Amino acid sequence: MSKFYARRRVSILAALSGLIASVALFNAPTASAALPTPVSAATARTYLASLTVATEDRTGYDRDLFPHWITQSGACNTREVVLKRDGTNVVQDSACAATSGSWYSVYDGATWTAASDLDIDHLVPLAEAWDSGADSWTTSRRQSFANDLTRPQLIAVTDNVNQAKGDQDPATWMPSRTAYRCTYVRAWVQVKYYYDLSVDSAEKSALTNYLASC
Repeated sequence: MSKFYARRRVSILAALSGLIASVALFNAPTASAALPTPVSAATARTYLASLTVATEDRTGYDRDLFPHWITQSGACNTREVVLKRDGTNVVQDSACAATSGSWYSVYDGATWTAASDLDIDHLVPLAEAWDSGADSWTTSRRQSFANDLTRPQLIAVTDNVNQAKGDQDPATWMPSRTAYRCTYVRAWVQVKYYYDLSVDSAEKSALTNYLASC
């Protein structure tokens, strides 16, 4: 075989390899989105150091004082927007309800194909926010907190895992997937810092310990 044809053969094979790789990439499953990336561990440690430490007080708490889920766009409310954002190949009907798709729950590592198996978790729970300063907010601010798509506050997760979490803070509950814990505490601190919410002593100690290993 001449050098010309050898070089031509190599060029053709390289082109075919590139084409195959491109097709594979095009056909690969679309990566699911997630909550907005939280601040770095270093920034979270700085934020945490500035938070007020105070005893929690749940007097007067009522979940209805945090209006949710509000309409975000067209027929879509906050829950439906998060389901679309956090899922893969999500199909919605004319009412914005998710009719198919796949969701990976970062808290426990489970994958679901029915939207009914997912809860939208308030990463910093509504009751926790109330205990930490939201009792003095206006209803408008509590609504913004309960439907915040900008901060790392809302995420689609396995429903019974979210229900087991309830209103607990990181001193008593953390995701079972240890690989997600650093992200979780960074997000927790960022949300508390942005909304100027306090932490109790046990919560601050837990956050400090988790952030130290991030």
